[in-house]
Amino acid sequence: MSTDQDLQTDGLLPDGLLTHPYAVYDRLRDTAPVHRVTGPDGSPAWLVTRYDDVREALVNPLLSLDKRHALPGGYKGFALPPALDANLLNMDPPDHTRIRRLVGRAFTTRRVEQLRAPIRRTADRLLDALGTNGGPHGSTDLIAAYAAPLPITVICDLLGVPDGHRRDFRAWTDVLVAPDPARPQAAKEAVVAMLGFFTQLLADKRKEPADDLLSDLIAVRDESGSAGSDHAGSDRTGSDRLTEDELMSLAFLILFAGYENTVQLIGTAVLALLQHPDQLAALRADPSRLPAAVEEFVRYDGPALLAIRRFPREDVTIGDVTVPAGETVLLSLAAANRDPRRFPDADRFDLGRDAGGHLALGHGIHYCLGAPLARLETEIALAALLERLPDLQLDGDPGDLRWRPSLRARGLLTLPVTY
Repeated sequence: MSTDQDLQTDGLLPDGLLTHPYAVYDRLRDTAPVHRVTGPDGSPAWLVTRYDDVREALVNPLLSLDKRHALPGGYKGFALPPALDANLLNMDPPDHTRIRRLVGRAFTTRRVEQLRAPIRRTADRLLDALGTNGGPHGSTDLIAAYAAPLPITVICDLLGVPDGHRRDFRAWTDVLVAPDPARPQAAKEAVVAMLGFFTQLLADKRKEPADDLLSDLIAVRDESGSAGSDHAGSDRTGSDRLTEDELMSLAFLILFAGYENTVQLIGTAVLALLQHPDQLAALRADPSRLPAAVEEFVRYDGPALLAIRRFPREDVTIGDVTVPAGETVLLSLAAANRDPRRFPDADRFDLGRDAGGHLALGHGIHYCLGAPLARLETEIALAALLERLPDLQLDGDPGDLRWRPSLRARGLLTLPVTY
């Protein structure tokens, strides 16, 4: 894996892509519908930036997520071992349909709503700690103290991950999302550690099942018996089967995505409110607007700059550009969500806007499985902050804020605040 700082367009490195991506995407979107780029690992790809093109591409069955359709030498995304790579981000139907059906039951709006009270208790506990540590007034890094521990606690509780491993998982995830060029072995070491972690976790759950999602998925896998192969992609005789690689990869994906996307969304949502006091005041005056506000948060500055890469099964035309079969296509969700052709005055943060139709969480069969949970966590996290920290403010110059050096997940490294 290499740093995402290698991304180029038409042979030129866009200034500010990692710190000010929207200005760069505005320029690219206005210049052409599709750009030839150098991907995060230095290999070639095609970047799509306009709303209509991105939305259509997200549901185009000719654009495959399966790496077997990729040409040699193109950008393929994370380099993971098979036991972590057999997940929904690399699958097309029918395997994608089969696995999504199995796990989708845990992420329906009704099931997720049952988590409201536990999530609020977690938020209150984290805010209680701020009061204990700093008295009624203080300062903190809101990412480390609140935005990060909240979603990792929620998703680990859902899966049944023991408390002692949660900090390690956060560290491994950070390394994978934003690799440090000064530590080229760190990403490989994180993958090895995660593989060992999930191997042991599955073994422990098999010995002592509990009332959690991972135990349920293990039961589905083990009850389907040996009729399925232990290798992803093998022939299957049933519609509700998991291979061992699929089971481990699914656990990895749920934990990884369930933490990573939500921590970034909470952080950028709080920042947007603190930088727009009028919008913050309006939300404080009417907290019932929070569910609708979450849609503007994800449209305005969502956690995913790019959708998972696609590979054309055959030559495909996007905009006015023909992309050859097997080459890599990158769909910019961030650029699409700021396209003024779809959202008037798109660079303006406006909680009164109808943000419906945004693509921050995807579109079509690959729409984010955990979207109901991410929405609920963000809503509750912000509701608790609005209630309990009425004088929340940025601590320092907004220009000094540091962002992750990554195109995989847009997020703040820290968010210093006073309260």
